[in-house]
Amino acid sequence: MSGQSADDRDQIPVTVYTKDPCPLCVEAVEAVEQVAADAGISIDLALVDVETDAELAAEYGDRVPYGFVDGQPAFKYTVDERSLRLQLLAAT
Repeated sequence: MSGQSADDRDQIPVTVYTKDPCPLCVEAVEAVEQVAADAGISIDLALVDVETDAELAAEYGDRVPYGFVDGQPAFKYTVDERSLRLQLLAAT
């Protein structure tokens, strides 16, 4: 039983840059969670409010939601579920 390192590796880091209010951000997060669940992939989802940091606000501003899977750009504004699934699978 060598579960600890496998468990750590099985959890894919997903970061979504967002702000409040942002209906598209809510939809994107729900889509990410649903795609991961449907694919049986465990994710470590981090939501980052760009308005809490001047540099992030300058970089992303109104270009949210902006998502990354395992450090790689995954989507901007809307989630292409097929593409996201492929990115999650590639990161496993």
